[in-house]
Amino acid sequence: MGMMFNSSNADLKHFFNATRSLRSFTYVVRRLVAHLWDLLRYRRAVQSTSGNALAARLARAALDAGVPIWTSAPIKHLLVQAGSVVGAGIEREGTVVRVNARRGVVLACGGFPHDPARMKQAYPHMRRGAQHMSPTPEENTGDGIRLAEQVGGACQTGLPHAAAWMPVSRVPFSNGSYGLFPHLLDRYKPGVIGVNRAGRRFCNESDSYHDVGAAMIRDGSSSPDTSIWLLCDRRALRKYGLGVVKPAPVPIGTYLRNGYLIEGSTLVQLAQKTGIDPDALQRTVAEFNADAAQGQDSRFGRGHSAFNRYLADPENRPNPCVAPILQAPFYAVQLHVGDLGTFEGLETTPWGAVRTDDGAVIPGLYAVGNDRVSVMGGHYPAAGITLGPAMTFGWMTGQHIAQVARAQTRSESLASASTMYRGAVPAHE
Repeated sequence: MGMMFNSSNADLKHFFNATRSLRSFTYVVRRLVAHLWDLLRYRRAVQSTSGNALAARLARAALDAGVPIWTSAPIKHLLVQAGSVVGAGIEREGTVVRVNARRGVVLACGGFPHDPARMKQAYPHMRRGAQHMSPTPEENTGDGIRLAEQVGGACQTGLPHAAAWMPVSRVPFSNGSYGLFPHLLDRYKPGVIGVNRAGRRFCNESDSYHDVGAAMIRDGSSSPDTSIWLLCDRRALRKYGLGVVKPAPVPIGTYLRNGYLIEGSTLVQLAQKTGIDPDALQRTVAEFNADAAQGQDSRFGRGHSAFNRYLADPENRPNPCVAPILQAPFYAVQLHVGDLGTFEGLETTPWGAVRTDDGAVIPGLYAVGNDRVSVMGGHYPAAGITLGPAMTFGWMTGQHIAQVARAQTRSESLASASTMYRGAVPAHE
């Protein structure tokens, strides 16, 4: 597991400033030494920050409460009795075992970002034949939605966006496999722009990853290829990095050799190597440079918002998001459309009970997280719009199940007491 960063922007700035600030250099050395020590002792990073810290605390709470956690135990089918879901068949150590559920079954399988059939139905670019590369867990194959549909559950489709889009790059590994790198930081930096194969910019590169992903899909609406190229000059590359390529003094040779990073001594050569229209690329960069020299982006208004500027370079004035692309050689990394989770999902009540096509509730069946349709209706107003609702409505589902259980217990206790009273013999007899 790689080293986790703190969620604060200040933490990242230390890494970007390590070669220019003694304080940042010392900070980075301490972090790297601690990380290497963790790898030696545990063979993985153990510092819990950001989403890892959240998951660790939830796991700790479950363990403290005595909740058994089974890994590598896929659910095979739901058990239904008299119209109610009463349990599930779960494969454990090669055997499918019956697990009875007195209060209900909660589906939390992560949506469908790796279900090719459903993705092709939901993603417009995939219907055109474009690639889609999701950095989400490969096990999120739509099992929860499929299981619910098998017992009558309804999946809501047709949202403005079927997923939270994320531009990603494909990183080759030495063993022939590859990983996916989500582009969360580099797009905001001055001297970095994104162009399509026609050599044109098509959006504000410093907008949110979802908005940039949506722009990639729109820009490629007439083509099966929605990929773009993120490019910069030598100054920007060595100062900020590009994708998985780290800033100076980390060497870049590995990425040039494996084809992840493309280098051109001129913009024309870079265009020839990447398949970009060379004349259009030169015009695009010239127009961008003329604006950038004045600290502006007249085409897309890059740097106009606090959101644009938050992950940019505040030392680059007057606009922390734009700088000319001048210093050869020039570099490019290919980006594809990916996602950070799906929005379309099961229709439920506010407390998570799964509904059928006619709106009826399936007794004993609940869905939380990305298995249920997004509360935002297919829009992406801010980061965390999958995690926030997952926690909030997951809590509501748990509270609802607990309340129903308490009510049933009280009812059973009253019924038992009433039976005992009716069967009692009066003392005077």
